[in-house]
Amino acid sequence: MRQRKSTTSIGVMTISALIISGLSGSLSIGQRAASAAAQAVEVGQKAPTFSLPDVKSGKTTSLESLGQGKKATVVMFIATRCPISNAYNDRMVSIAAKYASKGIAFAGINSNETEPAAECAEHAGEHKFPFPVLKDAGSKIADEYSARVTPETYVIDSKGVLVYHGRIDNSADSSEVNTHELADALDSIVADKAIARAQTKAFGCSIKRG
Repeated sequence: MRQRKSTTSIGVMTISALIISGLSGSLSIGQRAASAAAQAVEVGQKAPTFSLPDVKSGKTTSLESLGQGKKATVVMFIATRCPISNAYNDRMVSIAAKYASKGIAFAGINSNETEPAAECAEHAGEHKFPFPVLKDAGSKIADEYSARVTPETYVIDSKGVLVYHGRIDNSADSSEVNTHELADALDSIVADKAIARAQTKAFGCSIKRG
């Protein structure tokens, strides 16, 4: 009887330890997200710099190199498996092609821990992205930008200042789009005018942090 009681006690203790460990992990992720939100870069502030590997070439690409000689740089947090991000693939290709000749640089960043670099490279090739896709291991840059969903866009001007943050347009369904916030912001930059709506609410799948 004593041996059974001892074994039962050990089992209960083991289960309790696993539960506590799981809760601790959840709390860590929650605390990390809360910390990122508290330190979120705001429109009008300097955007966090980064140097990340290109998923195709492995070459390190920095925010500075992307924006060299450009009027602005569009940083887009994207995904390979998110249906909302994928609904924007063609639109991202079109908008990048349209504004490349107007002095606007583009880059995609994949911060999902569940999507390896090889998968991101295949996805970028399949959809013929005309911009580099960079891998953010550990979601560190997503944390610095407080990016939460895919797709989520940030526009940084030639001085390194964040001038637009939010969505590409108002609907993942292209047939229901009636506002074009990212394009409007880029048109203002190209025309050297103030951006009328510099902050919008991005929507999409949550970034899968580790």
